[in-house]
Amino acid sequence: MKAKIQPLADYVVAQSEEPATKTVSGIYLPENSANKSQIAIVLSVGKDVKNVKQGDRIIHKGYSSTELKLSGEDYLLVKEEDIIATVNQ
Repeated sequence: MKAKIQPLADYVVAQSEEPATKTVSGIYLPENSANKSQIAIVLSVGKDVKNVKQGDRIIHKGYSSTELKLSGEDYLLVKEEDIIATVNQ
């Protein structure tokens, strides 16, 4: 069951995408070498957020977010100024 988290001010609630386990050329990466993903999906936004919306994929600064675990799910709280870009595919 996903928790409902409503961020305040200019914060965004997001969930990280799983890091890649295989390279483009097909080489499998060991679990301990996988980097923490800096790409996340926006789940909800605070009232002062202007440049992203729910459902956007974002790239955020690696160590500036707050990580939390709630109801067995991992979430990130990211300030809008720490979002570097959106990813369009």
